[in-house]
Amino acid sequence: MACDFLQLATPGVQGLHPYLPGKPIAELEREYGVSNIIKLASNENPLGSSPAALKAIVGGLGELNLYPDANGFDLKLALSQCHGVQAECITLGNGSNDVLVLLAEAWLSPVHNAVFSEYCFAVYPIATQAVGAEARIAPALPAASEMPLGHDLQAMAELIDSNTRIVFVANPNNPTGTCLDMLELESFIGNIPENCLIVLDEAYLEYSEAETDTTRWLEKYSNLVITRTFSKAFGLAGMRVGYALSNPQIAAVLNRVRQPFNVNSLALLAAEAALGDTEFLAETKAVNRVGMQQLQSGLQALGLQTIPSAGNFILTDMGAAAMPVYEALLRRSVIVRPVGNYGLPNHLRITIGMQAQNDQLLNALQAIYA
Repeated sequence: MACDFLQLATPGVQGLHPYLPGKPIAELEREYGVSNIIKLASNENPLGSSPAALKAIVGGLGELNLYPDANGFDLKLALSQCHGVQAECITLGNGSNDVLVLLAEAWLSPVHNAVFSEYCFAVYPIATQAVGAEARIAPALPAASEMPLGHDLQAMAELIDSNTRIVFVANPNNPTGTCLDMLELESFIGNIPENCLIVLDEAYLEYSEAETDTTRWLEKYSNLVITRTFSKAFGLAGMRVGYALSNPQIAAVLNRVRQPFNVNSLALLAAEAALGDTEFLAETKAVNRVGMQQLQSGLQALGLQTIPSAGNFILTDMGAAAMPVYEALLRRSVIVRPVGNYGLPNHLRITIGMQAQNDQLLNALQAIYA
């Protein structure tokens, strides 16, 4: 009888379900034979990538035979100047997803627990379960609240005990798009026990209207870790580069488990260039602002309920099981994201696109509901 390698895996891994990414365009072409496809599933930047980043990538092609700078000196220097922190406070990752996993590997174990909200980013429970730690999930706020389906900080605080090592908070949150009040968030962070890390995931921060610079909290709260990414507003999802800001001791621990050369040389160059391209970032935010209004109005005109979003996507209640609508959209060359795996089987998450892409989506939905 063949060996059952699943049974040989660690208990946490045995029960894992892989992360489900958005359907790629090429896969839809193969499966459905459709063309003129638009992808509004993975919260990618519809403008593409920063021209400065593309230029930097081309400039680095001649050195692909060399290993990248394992410490990412130049990118860390740029981030240090941008955020006003020492380079020793920065941990680079293969996307911010990488840093989230490193945090779980470094601080969670079968005798510890992590706290996070219902309807949170899927990587939190995956990273927690993979290391055998207990996942404590706080119920989200009700759909009728001022922040529908968002983080209930009081409910999260009640789950924290002496064995809690990490509290994950996404702000803005994926997939709901909800954004916490900054005064309430800081109060919550200030009451987290010092021996527990508070991981503030700000992957979508550039799209929000929040005026508070949370990096200023790092000096006040030694257990705070802020994670950010170049995959969203900076348009470098294919490069896979993100980072964490923390006190130097936390960064030093992360470097003990971080894989060598976890950020490739082209990603280092592209991220550094994108960070300085303020014109591209401003255009990205402007396009998102206009597109958000366009989609919110169009979806509501179709009788669909949406949650106010501070990201570059809208969570939409389809009023019934969302998978038939998702499948119908695929046949009309539109890819969005079903979120049944998040516990929201009646919802679709829709990325904000360019005006023509948003029109194509709305026209497709109109035809489906007609």
